[in-house]
Amino acid sequence: MRLDGRRRSNNVQDKRGGSKSLALGGGIGAVIIAALIAWISGGNPLDVLMSNSGSLFSGGENNTEYVADEQDKELEDFTAKILAGTEDVWTEEFRKMGLEYEPPTLVLFNGAIQSGCGGATSQTGPFYCSADNSVYIDLSFFKEMRSTLGADGDFAYAYVIAHEVGHHVQNQLGILSQAHQAMSRTSETEANKISVRLELQADYLAGMWAHHDNEMFGSLEPGDIEEALDAAQKIGDDYLQKKARGYAVPESFNHGTSQQRERWLKKGLQLGTVEGGDTFSPSYSDL
Repeated sequence: MRLDGRRRSNNVQDKRGGSKSLALGGGIGAVIIAALIAWISGGNPLDVLMSNSGSLFSGGENNTEYVADEQDKELEDFTAKILAGTEDVWTEEFRKMGLEYEPPTLVLFNGAIQSGCGGATSQTGPFYCSADNSVYIDLSFFKEMRSTLGADGDFAYAYVIAHEVGHHVQNQLGILSQAHQAMSRTSETEANKISVRLELQADYLAGMWAHHDNEMFGSLEPGDIEEALDAAQKIGDDYLQKKARGYAVPESFNHGTSQQRERWLKKGLQLGTVEGGDTFSPSYSDL
């Protein structure tokens, strides 16, 4: 992506110096797969972590002081610029709808953090908390995307950030609360289907952001779109479940298949309209 000369967002809180890391129990590969499954949850991804915490962690806290390396500094600058891009795009898109966009805070942490939705660790993966209107990211997640799944590239990382901001957009528009209320009144299987609709819409909104960011700043370079679509393919429920378990359980999907995630991200890139991202009207089989 072309980001030279782009502004950095002022809505970034760096809490890495105050974070604590955790000693891991079990294999790191399994932990990272759990994180990749968790970060795209439409509900509260912290529940996914806490229900499995006994198998993921052992030992306790490691109070080694955090020191950012050069790659961390580059990722921090990149993240702040991408967040600024989402602010520019969504401020304009909300203006077109006669609304005012209130951007989220993006919190950088290392190891563990206390959010408005509860405690979280790096293994929770990036997540959006509607209770405090904040996106939380441990930048080591991007390194693990590359090393564990081979999902790499600056636009792939931007897609992760834009997806979480997409949940904030859903929250601002009232979609997130309505969906969560509906999920609380139905069976687990049907709640999972609502979650899939939320996640695919967030993918669409991420693509929509990229569409307009490119129009504003000429940010996309050859190969960028392919990077993001490859990342979307590798974080589909079917792909991740097969990688983690060797098989997939479709009724447990709550993020969307690889094919669905690619489709809706690509659709957002192509259309760039809020109306095009309606994932709630089509029948579930047509998503």
